[in-house]
Amino acid sequence: MAIAQLGNPILRQVVMPFPDPQSPVTQARVADLVTALMDHLGAGVGIAAPQIHQPDPVVIVASYPNDRYPYAPQMDPLPMVNPHILDRSDRQVAGWEGCLSVPGLRGLIRRAQWVEVEYWDPQGQRQQRRFEDFVARVVQHELDHLTGQVFLDRVTATQDLMTEAEWRTRILGEDPASAA
Repeated sequence: MAIAQLGNPILRQVVMPFPDPQSPVTQARVADLVTALMDHLGAGVGIAAPQIHQPDPVVIVASYPNDRYPYAPQMDPLPMVNPHILDRSDRQVAGWEGCLSVPGLRGLIRRAQWVEVEYWDPQGQRQQRRFEDFVARVVQHELDHLTGQVFLDRVTATQDLMTEAEWRTRILGEDPASAA
């Protein structure tokens, strides 16, 4: 499934909530997002509907250790319909982020250490959950997509940007010769 790339207007749209969180459209969107995430296994730990060209309020968070995020905690994919942050920590933590819609770039972004989110599951049940650390970062990143933001909007200095290749060498400590 094709991912909307930086510059595509869909990534700058603010999406409206679904009036019926368990509608057939919602169910289809969740299925589409699962497919898109599986298509990009090893690259993404979350995805939002605008990234698959759909202006809908649905995200999936699916943290797992992988090539880009070797220390990510393991969790089952979590679909969230009409999600919104209820509360967040005052403490902000800096971390490196990338995005399927902004390939080849990484940015050092400050985000709340924890967030409490209200959302509806695909069965239409209201849920409330607190996310911490890496998963909180992923949740905030994906929810930004629902308000027309990408991680680049949160970079405070251009010195906090680097290419994926440079990030792999400097931050992950990979040997650049082994990538060739």
